[in-house]
Formats: sequence, structure tokens, C-alpha cells
Amino acid sequence: MKVDVGSATDIGQVREGNEDSLLIVAPLYAVADGMGGHRGGEVASTLALETVQDLFDRKQGTLAEQVGEANRAVFERSRTDRSVSGMGTTLTAALVDGSRVHLAHVGDSRAYLFRGGELTLLTEDHTLVHKMVMEGEITEEEAETHPHRSILTRALGVDQTVSVDEGDVQIEDGDRILLCSDGLTGMVADGQIREILAETSEPQVAVDRLVKVANRAGGIDNITAVLLAFTDDGSTPGGTEEAAVPYQPTVERPLPQASPPRRSDITIVGAPIPGPPPKDRASAPKASAPPASRPPARPPSRRRALSKVGIWTGVTLAVVTLGVVGLRVYLDTQWFVGVSGGRVAIFRGVPTEIAGFELHSVVLETTIPAEEAESLALYRRLSEGITADDRAGAGAIVEQIRRDLAEQLAS
Repeated sequence: MKVDVGSATDIGQVREGNEDSLLIVAPLYAVADGMGGHRGGEVASTLALETVQDLFDRKQGTLAEQVGEANRAVFERSRTDRSVSGMGTTLTAALVDGSRVHLAHVGDSRAYLFRGGELTLLTEDHTLVHKMVMEGEITEEEAETHPHRSILTRALGVDQTVSVDEGDVQIEDGDRILLCSDGLTGMVADGQIREILAETSEPQVAVDRLVKVANRAGGIDNITAVLLAFTDDGSTPGGTEEAAVPYQPTVERPLPQASPPRRSDITIVGAPIPGPPPKDRASAPKASAPPASRPPARPPSRRRALSKVGIWTGVTLAVVTLGVVGLRVYLDTQWFVGVSGGRVAIFRGVPTEIAGFELHSVVLETTIPAEEAESLALYRRLSEGITADDRAGAGAIVEQIRRDLAEQLAS
């Protein structure tokens, strides 16, 4: 099979840095979505892909085993480097082997198969919400807007070992495989992804369109997509004849000056931020004097009053919008360690609520039982939240809890 590749990674409209990474070294392709703040997330995703690439180049282990080694590399770096403590990453990889593609997957990045105009999800999201759907606690429709939809149940670097999903896909002429981070799927529905792939045959043009649509929808997270387009070139199974493409690190771009996002951040739960209604922005031109040949519809004083009302309405909406955006930006920089589902968890935001709305959301739920942590005097008030300066600081608190519990068990 001949493989044509399109790829793109974008900072999005809200984030200050790009924590996504992608790998294109034919016949190996992968995407990774880091977590742990700008530095931690970027280090985790890059380190994971570099580890997989290095092991692949040295022909050591299967793809799933290489991902497992990447997990250990990220975990050890997180444990020994305080500046990136608590970091982690998703990873979804595809290895092309003739007419067969091997997949390895951890986290909520995704792999899709586009065949005959239909889009099929090949991977399973390792998230709390997906688990709830599988257990019948909520519907798929409820999962799309659930406040905990960003909580991962599996990621690289969180524990010393990780279970890696793996499988094979038999490829046919005309098939396309899409690897992407949740910055794309969180903004663009599967149906719209299918339409774009159906309308766009060129892989690079298709991924550029996907990124553009995700940004137009709000771009609340980094966006990464790799599209593999397969055509039957008559080659024998067992490999591709495509030349290797050098590893491509994340692409950093200045934060675009765009309108406020239309959807809430995956880690900040909140209502959409409205912009000034079109009629308010157009109110000033409407208040201008009509042509002399046409009599005014209302007395001039009435028009001036309406104009002032429109202006003040627009000003009020702008102030409210700026206030909401400012609050969201502030909450996006606050971190603490608390309790979620009976386990120690890392939260983004502040440990409080206003008018019934929680000003925080869970970013990572660990495997540490909260009851055991709270049995130690130092963490007795864990349920009230232990604040941290940043994501790395929150990760350091979690690691200290692990060590303290291990010492208590050993004593």
C-alpha cells in the first residue's frame, strides 16, 4: 500500500502553549496529548513519542511494548524532576505494515477508519465518562456535556505500569486512518469529521480544514491530527516503500486574537460566553440620519435615545463578557489537590462554588484512596482542598502523599 500523509498541530484559541506532539517517521505515526501544565504536558508528550521512536528504530519490542516503555520513561522523569512532577500524556500510534495497520492506544486521543464514506471509531476513550456510559449510568448524549468528561482513567506517566490497548486493521484501497487529539473531537462532531473527509481527498488539505473548523468552534484545547490515505500500488505485503519523514515536534504559534470560545473548556465547566448581539453592534449606523428625501420614521430625539440604549447595551454585554473571560482565565491558572470519587485527585480551579456552580473540575483522578490519605494528620483536610501554585505543584503534593502512605505502610 502507498501512504500519503497529512498532519497539523495547532495551539488553538485559548491555551497559552501547545502540549500536543505528533510523530511521523514512516511507517510509524502517532499523536500524544500532554497534561501537566505547559512545560509538563509538552515534556510528557514529546518524551513519550521520542521513546517510542527510539525503540522502533532499534527494533526493540512490539508497538504496544514500546508504548509501555514510553510510560515508564514519562513516569520516571515525573518522579525525579520536580518541575514536571505529576505530568502525563495520552498516546495513539499506528504502524503501517503492508496492507495491515497495527494500533496501540492509551488515553482519550483517538484513531478513526474512514471507508466508503463511513467513519468508524477504532479506539476506546479511557475516561471516567466513557466508563459510565459502558456501565449504563449515563447515555452517550449526556456524556457529551458531562462536567467530568475530561477525567482520564488511563494515561502514560501516571503509574509505573499501564495497560495498552492494541489491535490490527486490514486496510483496503481508498481507506484513510485519522489519528487525533481530543482538541479536535471535543470541538468537531464525528458527523462533521466524516463530511470533511468525504469532501476532501488530499490528506493535508483535509487536516488543515479539520483544524480550522475546530478553531472556529472555539478551539478550547490544542488540536492535532494526522491523516493516512492508502492507495493500492501493487506492492507486496510487509512494508511500505515510502521514505522516512523526520520527526516533527510540536508547532508553537502566538495566541490568536479571536472571539471568545463558544464552548466551555474541558477542564473548566461553564456556560457559553455570549458576544454582543449583531443588532447592538449595528445600532449606531441605524441611528444615523436618513436621506433628506425620505421623512424620518421617528422623531430625531427618539432615534438618539434608541441609539444610546443600543450603545449602553453593547457596553454592558462587553463588560460582562470580559468579566466571564477574566474569571475563566483566572480559574485556568489555579490548582489544588482534593477528593473525587473517594480517591485523591488533582483539580483545576478553586475549591468552592457560587450559586450552586462549582468553580473547579477534576483533571486527574489517582488510584490513591482518599480515606487512607486523610488518615494521615497532614492530609486530614484533604476534602477541603490543598492548594498548589501550579499543575506541577499539585503533582508534587500527590507524590508526597504516595510516599507518606508508603512510609506508614512500611513502619
